[in-house]
Amino acid sequence: MPTISNKGIQMPESPIRKLVPYAEEAQKKGKNIYYLNIGQPDIKTPQVALDAIKNATIETLAYSRSEGSESYRIKIADYYKRNSISVSHDDIIVTTGGSEALLFAFGSIMDVGDEVIIPEPFYANYNGFSTASGVNVVPVISKIEDNFALPPIDEFEKLITPKTKAILICNPGNPTGYLYSKEEIKQLAAIVKKHDLFLIADEVYREFVYDGIEHYSVLQEPGLEEHAIVIDSVSKRYSMCGARIGYLVSKNKDFIKTALKFAQARLSPPTLAQIASEAALDTPQSYFDDVKEEYVKRRNTVISALEKIEGVKVAKPNGAFYCIAELPVKNSDNFAKWLLESFDDNGNTVMVAPAAGFYSTPGVGLNQIRIAYVLNNESLTIAVNILEKALKAYKD
Repeated sequence: MPTISNKGIQMPESPIRKLVPYAEEAQKKGKNIYYLNIGQPDIKTPQVALDAIKNATIETLAYSRSEGSESYRIKIADYYKRNSISVSHDDIIVTTGGSEALLFAFGSIMDVGDEVIIPEPFYANYNGFSTASGVNVVPVISKIEDNFALPPIDEFEKLITPKTKAILICNPGNPTGYLYSKEEIKQLAAIVKKHDLFLIADEVYREFVYDGIEHYSVLQEPGLEEHAIVIDSVSKRYSMCGARIGYLVSKNKDFIKTALKFAQARLSPPTLAQIASEAALDTPQSYFDDVKEEYVKRRNTVISALEKIEGVKVAKPNGAFYCIAELPVKNSDNFAKWLLESFDDNGNTVMVAPAAGFYSTPGVGLNQIRIAYVLNNESLTIAVNILEKALKAYKD
């Protein structure tokens, strides 16, 4: 019979989605599940975006330009300028989600066998995008004991080889919620300039930064014009995950010209979703202020509750809406399945994301989970209470 490609065989499963069949079986048995596994906010999408779709007077749903509509890109550039980032609409390519933006970036700057250095734990799909592109991930480990701070720069330097093409960070981070300081961005800028590398920054959570700290973009760092590539998305910012609209931003003209060829090959990003996303840019600041305040409350609720559980260690996030918790278990994959298959508290259980899938180093993160605090405070309190009871009942 025909054979599957090695690339397909090596493609990793999503640690976030691979447990869905277990959850579906648990639901069939009548269990109520509190979903802490996926970053799907329960925050409402801005009404202005929904109204733009309802009121659209389109007779033919046509292709848009491959780089995205000009009016949308102009408004994106204005958004960045309001955030002290000076870019032109010609520096922007609209993509089908941040995922496609990452694939275009990898395809534009790396060949098969090239390497990208990524501090881990990192967004699990970076492994998948790398495999799809034939690129090798070279991890530099950050630790829960250090609240997942940037590892020392010499840890990066000793990993750089002739095959190294880029350093990739997520800021604020998924799955850790870690926010890189301005000084850390400057340290990374110095190393990519020294070794003539790209610095890719996944900044989709830029609006969710807490405790009075400001987000510092790689696009704000002087001298990085030829090195910096930003990945962005409407998914989390406007609670529009289903729109599947993201974008690439870079002042490197050769990079944008190359990425556009990949964009042309897939024709165009979705037209209706661009209309909604363009309208979303008119969302008032009060929306983000309220959302940020809500996430701070949720973060504090989750962290406080987890810190009270015996044997649990948790890193406090300064951004995004995730945290990594270390549990008193040997294998969080087995524990996560057990939660769905064999445990309930008065018919209730929780679904978590095992954290080993957010690492590329084998054997690391086996006793960790990622929690997405995207439920309301009452639900989060109940969910962590269930988790505590489960840990007391669980036998490795």
